[in-house]
Amino acid sequence: MSANSGPGFKTYPDHRITTKPAGVHVEVRFNGEVIADTREAIQLEETPVGHVVAPLVYYIPRKDVRMDRLVRSSHQTYCPFKGQASYYSLKDGPENAVWTYEQPYDEMRAIKEYLAFYPDKVDTIATMA
Repeated sequence: MSANSGPGFKTYPDHRITTKPAGVHVEVRFNGEVIADTREAIQLEETPVGHVVAPLVYYIPRKDVRMDRLVRSSHQTYCPFKGQASYYSLKDGPENAVWTYEQPYDEMRAIKEYLAFYPDKVDTIATMA
């Protein structure tokens, strides 16, 4: 394990998290507007042990997100596998609708600076071939 290794992996050795290129076109809409549109999403799959938002989450590069539609929130959470999460709210929309790991543990480097959206706080997270 590295110096910046997630402590959760040692404590819960059966908990699995995998990341890989999603290989699909991902589009996020809110109030009919496209907020994110990418073919470069990272697909994160997490075993449903403990508190897991969803077994599959798409993380989207910031360059493919309408950052002008987001407002940084002071809300933060901690995951022993991924690290400290920061949040964004949608302008004129739900608070803390988007999360990001800006300095994740080494095992989760693939999602560094990528953004994920809560499915229940946007209209759709659609995937297309």
